[in-house]
Amino acid sequence: MPAIWIPKRLVDLNLINTAGLSRQNFVRHCEFEYESRVYAAAKEIIAENRHIIMLTGPSASGKTTTAFKLRDKLISMGRNARVISLDNFFKNSEDYPRMENGEKDYENVTALELGLFEKCFRELLSAGRAKFPEFDFQTQHRTEDAIELELNDGFIIVEGIHALNPILLDLLPAGEVFTIYAGLREEYSFRGQRILPTRDLRMRRRMIRDYKYRGHSPKQTITMWPSVCDGEDRYIKVFKPNADLLLDTSFSYELLIMHSALMDFEQYIDDSLEGQRLAELFRVFDNIGYMPLGMLPQHSMLCEFFV
Repeated sequence: MPAIWIPKRLVDLNLINTAGLSRQNFVRHCEFEYESRVYAAAKEIIAENRHIIMLTGPSASGKTTTAFKLRDKLISMGRNARVISLDNFFKNSEDYPRMENGEKDYENVTALELGLFEKCFRELLSAGRAKFPEFDFQTQHRTEDAIELELNDGFIIVEGIHALNPILLDLLPAGEVFTIYAGLREEYSFRGQRILPTRDLRMRRRMIRDYKYRGHSPKQTITMWPSVCDGEDRYIKVFKPNADLLLDTSFSYELLIMHSALMDFEQYIDDSLEGQRLAELFRVFDNIGYMPLGMLPQHSMLCEFFV
């Protein structure tokens, strides 16, 4: 069935700044809204009773943390649930598909061992348990039979960029699969002009996360972002209309937290193309208030990017 369409919201920055004057209430409201959306998704999953939940979303959409939030919600509602990453089905490094320039094509669905994926999930559905592989990103190799999963009339949430790809979905019994697309549905305007579309907001999320956890400078993220977006258009967003459910991962107060986090990047502004692009990103925040990182709740989905 087609997804229930969630139209994007265009929110004026003045409203964000005004709401931000009551910090705790604003944070509490936004977190409650997100948790309510996760709860609604869990209710829908239980009602449909399809045991394999395929969940995807573009880069920095919060899909990984959302998968675990959904697991926790299902468990709190009395159902068994586990999360497994599609990354565990990556081929060993020497077997990756190649692009025309000879570089490894990590974002191609054929970088996954499709036969192994089908075997593991069909065994899980028929026998109620199966052993799954685990991929080691340091060695770039897969360990077979590393993770044992039991279905126990519960749900397995499969998270990854190719989770809605028909090449994968066709390997599974259609009546056992429920599909979710996680993405931001809130954009921002100032003086009647849209100044922060969802893709730009996700780039800032990615920039902060890569700087904190992957050792990438903001300039590196800016340089690679066009190729990331190209991969999204080819392998992720094209399948969004086929999702059973769209799950909104927006937080209105995030802009105020993000403004504080981006202050670390002023040192990278210079005369280079990337430095000037970074300066443009900063100018957008001239009209956005601040909220200290300490206001971020300990268990917020946004901790994936800011903590």
